Amino acid sequence: MESTAEAAIMTREELIALARSTASRHQLYPELVCAIIEQESAWNPWAIRYEPAFYDRYILPLRSRGEITHETEARARATSWGLMQVMGQVARETGFTKTFLSELCDPAAGIETGCAVFDRKLAAAEGNVAKALLLWNGGSNHDYAAEVLARAEKYKTS
Repeated sequence: MESTAEAAIMTREELIALARSTASRHQLYPELVCAIIEQESAWNPWAIRYEPAFYDRYILPLRSRGEITHETEARARATSWGLMQVMGQVARETGFTKTFLSELCDPAAGIETGCAVFDRKLAAAEGNVAKALLLWNGGSNHDYAAEVLARAEKYKTS
């Protein structure tokens, strides 16, 4: 796995190669994983986005029950991280155990976790890629699946 310092110097081509190999290991379409990354972060491994509505809906109840005691961890769980923009809470639910959720900005860790999450979304959608993409995005953008699928075309290999 790459260290964060190494991630800072990865080229786009290296990131694409990493995404392809990780997707293949998860038996996912590499062009689809690349398209998700382009859509979510434009290949910027340092991309993050705090989502207050997610915090209120999913994290606040966990705080109320004492399941999350540290404010930093709580806010980090309501943030999407890295290339695939995996929500911190979803990463934890998928088995991400590193101390800091910011480690999802490490391309190898973020893509690995993102592929595991997308694999679960695909299973929940019974293999329907468009439905899985809507599950990935949370349904806030009804054109999301079409946008990602259009991006996937350029990542197909002959």
